[in-house]
Amino acid sequence: MPELNLIQHHPAEGPSAIALWAASRGLTLNVFRADLGELPGASAAPAIVLGGPYESNGGPAWLQAERQWLASSLEQGAAVFAICLGAQLLALSLGGNVRRMARTETGWTEVRFSDGQALNVLEWHEDAIDLPPGAQLLASSKQCEQQMYRVGPTRVGLQFHPEWNAQSVAVLNEHFAEESPLPRGEQDGAAHAAVFEWLQGALDGWWAASAVR
Repeated sequence: MPELNLIQHHPAEGPSAIALWAASRGLTLNVFRADLGELPGASAAPAIVLGGPYESNGGPAWLQAERQWLASSLEQGAAVFAICLGAQLLALSLGGNVRRMARTETGWTEVRFSDGQALNVLEWHEDAIDLPPGAQLLASSKQCEQQMYRVGPTRVGLQFHPEWNAQSVAVLNEHFAEESPLPRGEQDGAAHAAVFEWLQGALDGWWAASAVR
């Protein structure tokens, strides 16, 4: 069975809908908790890098180790699908920049893709990415232009959270309590379903490109 590494940074931010996608595609998802000192060996193996409530330009010592691991893996040709903090780390590794926004972008937000498609997605971030050299901008929102980018066919960064579903939101709200700006109560099932459909297509495309590079 094919295997895929996933890097998690926080106990309340797991693979969520990504795990459902992987199981439906017959993939074994190997989850590494970077915040607990767990990282795979640096290699060309494809990896998904999740988000977390940390500073991409600084942060704890274990994040320094992850930055070194990511840089080494990219040098070896690794395909990377990165979300929020992960997308910021990917941009920094490829020569981009991360800066603080004027105000935090949270909750359901419409993003518009370069192909004209629009999708409501969940956000929770206060930093924005200045794209690395050679990056292609794929999606933007009114408040944050750099919502999704690609560097070549196998390095993809997303500022929004398509992996979050109703269960994810409940876990985040419980963990962060009043600090969480995410919706509470009954969730919009149709909105979550639309995001999951988009996520499956995005991951399918990335995984296929990773296999033929």
